[in-house]
Amino acid sequence: MDLERALRISAAGMQAQSMRLRVVAENLANRDSTGQAPGAEPYRRRVVTFANRLDRELGASTVQVARVAPAPGEFPQRFDPAHPAADARGYVRTPNVDSLVEMMDMREAQRSYGANLAVLEASRGMLTRTIEALR
Repeated sequence: MDLERALRISAAGMQAQSMRLRVVAENLANRDSTGQAPGAEPYRRRVVTFANRLDRELGASTVQVARVAPAPGEFPQRFDPAHPAADARGYVRTPNVDSLVEMMDMREAQRSYGANLAVLEASRGMLTRTIEALR
């Protein structure tokens, strides 16, 4: 049934965006997490990669989380000689998390989640009206 297919495809999209929102929340929560010792690596931003996967049972491609991986890039440094993780020059390596980028990712994930939810609700409504018409 095509309505069931639409429901399952939307549910897969919602699940993938939900994972993305969790990762964004984790990144924002750790944006100030530095290392504990001089030269220690701070929290590294994580990113979600999506992939289209063929669902053989469904007979359609759905989006799934392919992996959640650390983001490449250098760690910004700030001068804070009193910090326990400061190196010999007084610099502390800080996480490579940019709050603005995370907020943009969060908004995009929220909108994608909302779009999938709208499709799910519309499909469910059509299914309900079809059942009511058959009574």
